[in-house]
Amino acid sequence: MSGLVELLRDYTIQNVAIGAALLGVISGVLGSFAVLRRQSLLGDALSHAALPGICLGFIVAGTRDLGSILAGALTTGALAALVVLLLTRKSRLKTDAALGIALSVFFALGVVLLTRIQGSANASQGGLESFLFGQAAALLRGDLWVMGGITLAALTVTALVWKEFKLVTFDPVFAASLGLPVAALEVALTVMIALAVVVGLQMVGVVLMAAMVIAPAVAARQWTRTLGGMVVLAALIGMACGMAGALVSATSPGLATGPLIVLAASAVVLVSLFLAPGRGLLWEAAKRRTERRRLLHRRARGEA
Repeated sequence: MSGLVELLRDYTIQNVAIGAALLGVISGVLGSFAVLRRQSLLGDALSHAALPGICLGFIVAGTRDLGSILAGALTTGALAALVVLLLTRKSRLKTDAALGIALSVFFALGVVLLTRIQGSANASQGGLESFLFGQAAALLRGDLWVMGGITLAALTVTALVWKEFKLVTFDPVFAASLGLPVAALEVALTVMIALAVVVGLQMVGVVLMAAMVIAPAVAARQWTRTLGGMVVLAALIGMACGMAGALVSATSPGLATGPLIVLAASAVVLVSLFLAPGRGLLWEAAKRRTERRRLLHRRARGEA
């Protein structure tokens, strides 16, 4: 116990743990809406689409200023989200095809820009490629204020339009019949998922960020049947997995924090898929076995 307290006094570990907790909360809350709206791959598309924004933010600022980089990532991530919505609404393309187009085009553009920057004479471009897989140890206290501000803004908006988001998520046709601006609410939800992606860029990187949007929400869905319960539980799971990954990385030098956070979240998903009451695989197997035994017992007694 004293070792854990001593570990948490470390400045770098404090930053990583707080950043991971913030990432877990915003990913769990907004990821719940993405999973329920059957847009799980949206997080993957938006995280890859953030790469050109990272590069453009660096080009504009001329250095690795986190505010400029996150603003660029949010811009291109939101732009990709709007492209997906436009393609699915104005063409005959299905959602998966639109997501695939947005992901590949924006990520290709990002790779081109990253290669261009790495070939330049700007000495401050070193380490920019760390946004691909994350570099949690590079988090500074000032970065946490930026991440905390984005998280607080996203949670505030979600709380203010909770009923509208809920209606659009479960029954958009009914929401439209009530006069709600369904298209605007869908755009707002999608752009806010881009916010979650932006918060996690420095922690887990563009490649793995999709897992943080999906995994806590999928695990929470196994344990509860209400949206409120799912959102709260997903936020707690995301926060716990983020801090667990950060602490394991701190005690095991050489292991990257971002992948450990994703592995922790994946482990919770596996446990939930097997053990969750009512939805888990073992629960379903036990239920089928009980029903089979009851049927055999009735047949043995000559009942229909």
